[in-house]
Amino acid sequence: MLKKLFGFGTDKEEVKEQEVNEEKEEVTKKKTGLFKRLKDGLSKTREGFVSQIENLFSIYSSIDDELYEDLEEILIQADVGVHTTMKLVDQLKLEVKERKIKEPEKLIGVFREQLCQLLNKEVEQVEESNQTTILMVVGVNGVGKTTTIGKIAQRAKNAGKDVLLAAGDTFRAAAIDQLKAWSNRVGTEVIAHQEGADSAAVAYDAVQAAKSRETDLLIVDTAGRLHTQANLMEELKKIKRVITREAEEIKVEVLLVLDATTGQNAISQAQLFNQEVDVDGIALTKLDGTAKGGVIIAIMDELGIPIKLIGVGEDSEDLQDFEPETFINALFD
Repeated sequence: MLKKLFGFGTDKEEVKEQEVNEEKEEVTKKKTGLFKRLKDGLSKTREGFVSQIENLFSIYSSIDDELYEDLEEILIQADVGVHTTMKLVDQLKLEVKERKIKEPEKLIGVFREQLCQLLNKEVEQVEESNQTTILMVVGVNGVGKTTTIGKIAQRAKNAGKDVLLAAGDTFRAAAIDQLKAWSNRVGTEVIAHQEGADSAAVAYDAVQAAKSRETDLLIVDTAGRLHTQANLMEELKKIKRVITREAEEIKVEVLLVLDATTGQNAISQAQLFNQEVDVDGIALTKLDGTAKGGVIIAIMDELGIPIKLIGVGEDSEDLQDFEPETFINALFD
């Protein structure tokens, strides 16, 4: 009895259970914090896009062609795109018919289900992989590419990975300096040459360094290039050829960074980059800066390229895994 009262000889199983509970509580707190960041970051899209849909379904007394036409207009204005909009509306009509839904207010639940199904695609983040990975990051100037690289490096470091950066954007001295600043902040090394050097040569040296050091993750920055300039895209293809050749058995992924505020132009960029370098995943940045977050739906539907990461703010924690159900909940919450 005295042992129990004063804590002497506490059962090991009780201690272990307490530790497990504390760990679960910490994970819950972290998830709650991330969800709040996501919800806050999506406020413009929620107010400018989702609220309109909810209002639409509440003001109609019956489900008719006019309601569907208004829904199409809202979706297109939110950068969902014509093709995806028509697909969503046609599916909604089918669900209404099959479920014999009569009340418009019940459509919001069906619409949420549709979005979850359309956006749902299994992905693995680089910091979760047990396999050594080379991540080649591409995108046009101004999308937040180098910042995204820094945040990915931070995530990987937090996950206990050894990270190496490569300053492959040799066209701008500022890009090299920016990557070095991130490396100092995160605590990683950078493979860099002087401004104007051959980007493919930087990539070559970086892959050799990663192999010799048995680095978990090598992230290669590339010059922000206009997707419409053929000569620059050829340079990008050359970099990928060098990385793939030298990587040998190491996993190589191409991550395309897109700016959500550019709307349908982001889809055009994705189509051309995918055509040239086979994009494996997308990081969609600046979602907090647009009321037209519907572009994320169009990207997933029209391109079939998985969205791996979304940016909803300036802090490192604001670069989050794209989880469809959580994303939809944050939009409609």
